Amino acid sequence: MNPAEAYILKQQYPYKSILLQLQSIVEAVLPQADLLYKWRIPFYYNNGLPICFFNQSKDYVDVGFWHYESMEKYHDHFIATGRKHVRSLRYKTVTAINDAVLVYVIQQQVEININPFTLVSRPKKC
Repeated sequence: MNPAEAYILKQQYPYKSILLQLQSIVEAVLPQADLLYKWRIPFYYNNGLPICFFNQSKDYVDVGFWHYESMEKYHDHFIATGRKHVRSLRYKTVTAINDAVLVYVIQQQVEININPFTLVSRPKKC
C-alpha cells in the first residue's frame, strides 16, 4: 500500500472520512495525478508539479495550496495561520467540504503550472 494511502486510512473518524472525500474529489478532477508521501503527509502531484497536500492536525483537516495570490475567487475560504507561501482550505466535517471551491482551486493550481518549490530561492553556499 502507498504510504500516503496508509496515512489516510489510519486516521480516526471523522478525519478519515474527510480525507477520503477530499481524495475522491482530487482524483475526479485530476485522474492522472500521483498521490505521493512527502514530509510525512500526502501530496498530489500533476505532471511532476505539486498541486496540494493533506494534513490532519488537531481537530481538522487542511488541504494546502500554493499560488493563493493568483486565485480570483474564494479568498474568504482560505486559512493562512502564520504561513508565508501556503494557504489551506480547512475542514472539520465532511459536510463542510464545498466541492465547487475545492474543484476551482485545484483547476487553478493546474493552470498556473509553476512549481512552488522553485519560487522560494535560497542563497547558494559557496
